[in-house]
Amino acid sequence: MKFTILTLFKEAYSGFLATSIIKKAIERKLVEVELVDIRDYSLDKHRHVDDTPYGGGAGMLMSVEPIYRALKDNYDAKAKILLTSPKAKPYTQVKAKTLAQEKHIIIICGHYEGIDARVELLADEMISIGDYVLTGGELPSMVVMDSIIRLLDDAISPSSLLDESYTDGLLEYPQYTRPYAFMGHKVPDVLLSGNHELIRRFRLKSALLETLKYRKDLLLKRRFSAEEKALLKEIEDELKRR
Repeated sequence: MKFTILTLFKEAYSGFLATSIIKKAIERKLVEVELVDIRDYSLDKHRHVDDTPYGGGAGMLMSVEPIYRALKDNYDAKAKILLTSPKAKPYTQVKAKTLAQEKHIIIICGHYEGIDARVELLADEMISIGDYVLTGGELPSMVVMDSIIRLLDDAISPSSLLDESYTDGLLEYPQYTRPYAFMGHKVPDVLLSGNHELIRRFRLKSALLETLKYRKDLLLKRRFSAEEKALLKEIEDELKRR
């Protein structure tokens, strides 16, 4: 897979691309990341890429022309073009899995007070990592890349992806390692039982409880299995007795 990032701040990616899973995926040729400086496509002698908004207002807007030229110079008819924007619906794991099927993704990073609205016409869709505003699109682009790259074949062990939060529509169950006891809190004994079926059931119940506590909204649209319904009933009864 290839990522082409259109940005004003290529230096923002130095640590991200040289660390952990991302670095290994690049070294293994699983992914290619190309950083394109939008300023290189400015026709202004001072390499300006922004201007004051028509109608007045605070701040400066990124101009459409340099971004258009950058896209044209890196054109790929098969590429998926994304624009970082707080307007879009929040990014999800489901969306990450969909984008992981692409061969080439181009991400346009907005900055300053905003961008000329006509830039939206150049993108296939907009991407937001949450309902808040950031200084620029560099951080969102890294979040999107990270979420996709780790899903690529051989980027990480397939078993590591099985029980993660959102993989099955639930939050991940709590996990423990040594020491067995810490500040009065002990590892649940079932995890030391060696009974794989009891452990599986305990983890499913724990995942349901975590989701109920922290992301109840995820359960509202879930189709529960008979086992999950029984476990939820157990959880509800236990909560009532507290």
